Amino acid sequence: MPTVTRLTLTRFRNYRSARLEVDARPVVLCGANGAGKTNLLEALSFLSPGRGLRRTRLPEIAFGASGTPQPEPDPEPGTGWAVAATLTEGSGITTIGTGWDPTVGEKSGRDRRLLRIDGQPVRNQTVLAEHLSLLWLTPQMDRLFVEGSGGRRRFLDRLVFGFDAGHAGRLARHDHTLRERTRLLREGIRDPSWLTALEDQLATTGVAVAAARRDVVRRLNRACAAAVGPFPRAQLALSGTVDAWLDDRPALLVEDAVRRRLREQRAADAESGSAAVGPHRSDFVVGLGSGPGGVVPADRCSTGEQKALLLSIILANARLLADLPAGPPLLLLDEVVAHLDADRRRALFREILALGGQAWLTGTDAPLFAPLKDEAQFVSIEAGRASTMDSTARFEV
Repeated sequence: MPTVTRLTLTRFRNYRSARLEVDARPVVLCGANGAGKTNLLEALSFLSPGRGLRRTRLPEIAFGASGTPQPEPDPEPGTGWAVAATLTEGSGITTIGTGWDPTVGEKSGRDRRLLRIDGQPVRNQTVLAEHLSLLWLTPQMDRLFVEGSGGRRRFLDRLVFGFDAGHAGRLARHDHTLRERTRLLREGIRDPSWLTALEDQLATTGVAVAAARRDVVRRLNRACAAAVGPFPRAQLALSGTVDAWLDDRPALLVEDAVRRRLREQRAADAESGSAAVGPHRSDFVVGLGSGPGGVVPADRCSTGEQKALLLSIILANARLLADLPAGPPLLLLDEVVAHLDADRRRALFREILALGGQAWLTGTDAPLFAPLKDEAQFVSIEAGRASTMDSTARFEV
């Protein structure tokens, strides 16, 4: 079970240069709004595949970038940013470095995140899923159940990463192939052999993506049903053509069905600009419990219950991962406790401690974390600077 024991930021958001050293206990970051607590969680989120918890364009993250608050003038405008972390597991140590260099983007014509693991350059960031399972919950996710299905798919896929590190690579291949097929169709290139090869790739990777999601939803439903405590019981499902086909036929037959549908829909897909069938069309459907009135769709629940549902899903996922050899995920919980009553706060803290993994929590009100006072490390954040609130964590700026 790897934990972050050192986090170093260079020109990241409102941190010109900072280093945080901690141990495996939960880390509580306390400070006013805008001080830089979420920025630290965002830096940690780049230890996993993807665009981080804010999904921001890479140049906008740099210290001094337009719209990024900074505590002092920028002495090096126009340069990039970097995040480095030391992961410790038993006696083993892994170092991960990632960031953005504008000069690389100028040469390649596009911005991309650079990555090094143990000092060696790595081109494919999906490898990160093999080193660390990471989940987060932020205030920006409050509308997950009422907005488009894309956010819900991304949320579910991040849960899947913990069980299947190869899922990230299959998603990337499927998305790349989907874009290539769409480009050919839009340009009027209808070479049957070329399109058939792309559609074969879409069928195999797409069904694999859908099957992995289906497996995790099944596990999560069992874990949610077995949960005890004050959090709501979530009911989870997948809604989509490929998902429905997998309900009543083997994966190989579903692949054949996807190939046929893609071939038949070429003209329509050229018009719409996307494929009408595939895992990119699925939705992750969440409901609240199964009381006398049946399952209540999440988008009809109160804002408070929606937040609690999200947290209950993340905790159920963490419990499942804790029973696997890799252990529980690293949890990033941004401003979560302020929206919980006292019973749910205590239940959350008990779950975190019972999991035995590392969790990073933020909040503006330190007394809300009082039940963790003897079990966690507290760091005070103020305008991109920090000071420890106990003697174990050390922060340097």
